[in-house]
Amino acid sequence: MAPNITSSPTTGVLFEGEKLDDQPVVDLPKEKEKYKKSIVWRNVAIFTGLHIGAVYGLYLIFTSAKLLTTLFAILLYICSGIGITAGAHRLWAHRSYKATWQLRLILMIFNTIAFQDAAIDWARDHRVHHKFSETDADPHNAKRGFFFSHVGWLLLRKHPDVKKKGQGIDLSDLKSDPIIAFQKKYYFVLMPTLCFILPSLIPMYLWNESFLNSYFIPVVFRYVFTLNMTWLVNSAAHLFGNKPYDKYINPSENKGVALMAMGEGWHNYHHVFPWDYKTSELGNYRLNLTTAFIDFFAKIGWAYDLKSVSKDMIKSRVIRSGDGTHDVWGWGDKDQTQEEKQHAVFTYTNASSTKDQ
Repeated sequence: MAPNITSSPTTGVLFEGEKLDDQPVVDLPKEKEKYKKSIVWRNVAIFTGLHIGAVYGLYLIFTSAKLLTTLFAILLYICSGIGITAGAHRLWAHRSYKATWQLRLILMIFNTIAFQDAAIDWARDHRVHHKFSETDADPHNAKRGFFFSHVGWLLLRKHPDVKKKGQGIDLSDLKSDPIIAFQKKYYFVLMPTLCFILPSLIPMYLWNESFLNSYFIPVVFRYVFTLNMTWLVNSAAHLFGNKPYDKYINPSENKGVALMAMGEGWHNYHHVFPWDYKTSELGNYRLNLTTAFIDFFAKIGWAYDLKSVSKDMIKSRVIRSGDGTHDVWGWGDKDQTQEEKQHAVFTYTNASSTKDQ
């Protein structure tokens, strides 16, 4: 006689004497979360207002501002830019050199003036960018177009992959730095003071500038200009230029961006060797103000263990043209090859440090 058979949700059949509880539990693969573009209208309103204010500030430069106010805005641009390039980028994101507490304090102040997030958050996003460049996990994926990689990524909700991959990035070195930990803890007190309040008050009280000129030139115009110079590294330097080190990746050598972003436009080289403190192969400071800044502090002992790439390694990479797999976020990443570490050039080394750090 044929056994009594009924349907089972797992095997499709349930034999006589079997209970539903006896069936093995099968874990079905979860469907990947679908990404839907969602505009953050608050950010759209804020950035639109800031850019309108910046245009007004540019108008005031040529119509009513004192020369000293414009020079002050340029000085703040340089300081805030250095806070991003030498601080958040080359020091904290990539660990391409080390700095004493005095220099780290200066860079923290400069970085706060720039108002592009606390350094630890900036560095986290940038490490993700290098590890997963031009994928959905890249915060400003250039394959989504110039506008998105320039500013659009700040106007939309993050792709789920950005958050997921970001959680796997090691930030223990940054969390152990008391100076940027202090910045992170008190950011919403330090940032308004250093980025907006003091830059507005200084021209008014030191050389009797008007409030409108004091606010819209060294604050709004300077801030928006600095933002756009930083964004050009994500957009223009990922879309336009030549690729002498790795022709298979998006980042390119862009002289215009290098000039405006204080040496950050040599981007094909930088994505191949992200732990080189110069972010370029160049041996001069003509289009790399940040390297000059770091070298100056190296000479007085405040910057040390400056890492750079040997000529032989550069030549080898140029000949090979690369394969597009060199995705390390900086010195010490688990995917960095031993060959790179062995051939790295250390200058201004500190006796208490080691190459393994």
